[in-house]
Amino acid sequence: MGALKIGDKVFNSRLILGTGKYPDFELMRESFEVSGTEMVTVAIRRIDLNDTSGRSLLDYIDRDKYTLLPNTAGCYSAEDAVLTCELAREALGTDMVKLEVIGDEKTLFPDNEATLEAARILIKKGFTVLPYTIDDPIICKKLEDIGCAVVMPLAAPIGSGLGIRNPYNIAIIIEHSNIPVIVDAGVGTASDAAVAMELGCDGLLMNTGVAGAQDPVKMAKAMCQAVEAGRLAYEAGRIPMKLYASASSPMTGVIHSSVV
Repeated sequence: MGALKIGDKVFNSRLILGTGKYPDFELMRESFEVSGTEMVTVAIRRIDLNDTSGRSLLDYIDRDKYTLLPNTAGCYSAEDAVLTCELAREALGTDMVKLEVIGDEKTLFPDNEATLEAARILIKKGFTVLPYTIDDPIICKKLEDIGCAVVMPLAAPIGSGLGIRNPYNIAIIIEHSNIPVIVDAGVGTASDAAVAMELGCDGLLMNTGVAGAQDPVKMAKAMCQAVEAGRLAYEAGRIPMKLYASASSPMTGVIHSSVV
């Protein structure tokens, strides 16, 4: 399938998993293992960076195996998002951040203007920025133009499990993008993941679809296989869709029974 390059890092897996909502940390760790993921995202505002008990979220993530992607979940302003990223860089030693600036508490849709503002500041400060955004080709192009490493349009509202609600917008974003497109939010099951990858997405980030499943470990494995299958199908190039039948075995050269 080829590798996924984000900033100066290269990943063999195109699946990124979140760390929230799992019933327990052991189940989370097992899900990571079977998923094949090489990057996991953590909400900086929701973990205690001073916890030295050995039972915090970070104690269950093997930093030699997984790249940490701190995110700004819970931030509702550019200022809060930038401050959270600076805290993450200081505490975790990484310049790579997932930028979220939420504009609405009910839908958790991002604030486009605040996202652009925060991204500009962070890029000037040397961060590798992966912004969560609405599935709008215009805002995605603006984020690319200011120097974001990827764009991360939502498939559907965070945690909704609705799948790819607007494949046409995602397809346009992919067509016009010169940086990786990683679908973030709304993927509910393996078929959703396969659809996103068949459209040509470079990767997927998901949390609830795995962590909220009745069996997170099985779902993590299913997502891994779906991402791989969808990417292979995209690279293979599907046949055109036609309204009418097209014979699998051409009739050219066939000898009819009426011929003696």
